[in-house]
Amino acid sequence: MYSNLKATILVVDDTPDNINLISGLLKCNYKVKAATSGERALKILQGNSEVDLILLDIMMPSMSGFEVCQQLKDNPNTESIPVIFLTAMSSVSDEEYGLKLGAVDYITKPISPSILLARVENHLKIKAANDFLKDKSQFLELEVNKRTKEIAAIQDVAILALASLAETRDNETGNHILRTKFYVKALAEYLQDHPRFKHFLTDHTIHVLHKSAPLHDIGKVGIPDSILLKPGSFTREEFEIMKTHTTLGRDAIVHAETHLGTTVEFLKYAKEIAYSHQEKWDGSGYPEGLAGDDIPISARLMALADVYDALISHRVYKEGMSHEKAMQLILEGRGTHFDPDMTDAFAALTDEIQKIATSFPDSK
Repeated sequence: MYSNLKATILVVDDTPDNINLISGLLKCNYKVKAATSGERALKILQGNSEVDLILLDIMMPSMSGFEVCQQLKDNPNTESIPVIFLTAMSSVSDEEYGLKLGAVDYITKPISPSILLARVENHLKIKAANDFLKDKSQFLELEVNKRTKEIAAIQDVAILALASLAETRDNETGNHILRTKFYVKALAEYLQDHPRFKHFLTDHTIHVLHKSAPLHDIGKVGIPDSILLKPGSFTREEFEIMKTHTTLGRDAIVHAETHLGTTVEFLKYAKEIAYSHQEKWDGSGYPEGLAGDDIPISARLMALADVYDALISHRVYKEGMSHEKAMQLILEGRGTHFDPDMTDAFAALTDEIQKIATSFPDSK
């Protein structure tokens, strides 16, 4: 970790004899640079010269050692270089002030060669250890960031894989899950400063909603093919079975969390969306018949995204509507099917919503 042969020491003193004396003591073990003024010392350090430790006189013309030390500690490029004051100023107040400025040591003249060499070596060892720990910390931070990104990417891939699996069993093929997650994100961002929603729609929450939205129909995996793939209208009994996809989706996520042995933040909203996105503002939806603000915000956002995309999408049993016709039906559901304020925001985003829809077209 530490090799004194590699260390470079800058000696700053306005008296050449002092520089020669100190350099003579150090040169056998260290690389020595010298400056006869504070200004010259700062110039050397500004030139990206690698200096491991500074021996600094205090009483110098033009710029005192105290001033030099202050500038060194105010500069991010030099603040970590240890400074040892080497001075004839021997009062306690001077020493206290020098240490307060950030110096690591204070040696009074006349110097003892053995004491000077011992203190220089000790402080170089401390610096080497600190540099090692700093480099290690930066390395670990980079590794943590890398691993965090990898985990996030694995989560995203797993979510899309599961959502795509559910989608392939449904007539709703294509890019439905991609479109709806971006509708949700756009709508949430638009509502971020709205008095009713700003407490909830933080940047972080919006990111989590965007991540979890594709799981809204994961429960359709549990619906029998005879019902899920039926090209026409459902019977009353079939519709009751179809409605269970919300509970199946929520329970599947809960089951996964139970096996994991811990709760996962983004799955909280995934559970809300899967379970409650078929609820309606007036209480006529399912599975619980929730109404108004009792419906989770995440599910209300998803309801608009899901219905709009279903309206514009081609199915084996219907043609997709135009964007204009779909928006008209969305507005007709204001205050009955959908949260009124969210509906107004969705309408205000009509151009962006249409752009998202055309950016992820279904394959023919």
